[in-house]
Amino acid sequence: QVQLVESGGGLVQPGGSLRLSCAVSGFTLSDYAMSWVRQAPGKGLEWVSTIYSGVGSITNYVGAVKCRFTISRDDTKNTLYLQMNGVTPEDTAVYYCVPQTWGNTRDDRWGQGTQVTVSS
Repeated sequence: QVQLVESGGGLVQPGGSLRLSCAVSGFTLSDYAMSWVRQAPGKGLEWVSTIYSGVGSITNYVGAVKCRFTISRDDTKNTLYLQMNGVTPEDTAVYYCVPQTWGNTRDDRWGQGTQVTVSS
């Protein structure tokens, strides 16, 4: 039973910070490249970031969040993180974590996501 549980979202002012978490069960996190994907109001799913498995932990980010967001993982806890700094209203979205191999089409394996709202 695969389960992905996102948490850590909330209301934050522009320029503020949040750390999102994704608790994984049903598979071993260290075996998969993991991504954060988001959906803003009125928009489709947008890939945000990926962290690859292995000691190197290579990361990629969409240009809009480079130098502001940091993806990381704790394999001992089977948990994925997204540190969000210097947030802007354009970051407002529901954030989901998924194995990269699943793509960015939602299905019933996905979690509920966590809502991030950036507003003054």
